[in-house]
Amino acid sequence: MAIPKPEPGLVIAYSYVWHHEHQAGQEEGRKHRPCVIVLSVETRGNGTQVTVAPLTHSQPSAGTPSIEIPPRVKQHLGLDDDRSWVILNEVNQFIWPGYDVRAVAGKSGDMAYGFLPPRLFDHIRRGILDSILMQRARVTRRD
Repeated sequence: MAIPKPEPGLVIAYSYVWHHEHQAGQEEGRKHRPCVIVLSVETRGNGTQVTVAPLTHSQPSAGTPSIEIPPRVKQHLGLDDDRSWVILNEVNQFIWPGYDVRAVAGKSGDMAYGFLPPRLFDHIRRGILDSILMQRARVTRRD
């Protein structure tokens, strides 16, 4: 299995745990989903801490900060044709590669779909930063 370098903007297959699931005591993600790496920080002695934001097919409720992924980007990544959004007010953090990074179905063991276009990734990064600054971000530690 090819383990990529965890770079911001890379979309990986990951068993994401939503914050409300974590609050209810759930430790495993209910399904594997694409997630975008929004931050990757090398730490002394602990490896690389990665922060990922989830992509979802479920249209976010009013007031949930999100960015819709354009169809051309989804096609570039090899994702399905259904509408998808990146949720900007919750993330998972873990030490790379962790237990929950998965192989992408149909990609010969690859763990990554590919990179988001820089402009789109910058919008996502800024949206997550805004959520953090407004103290509305929920961080779920997965270590």
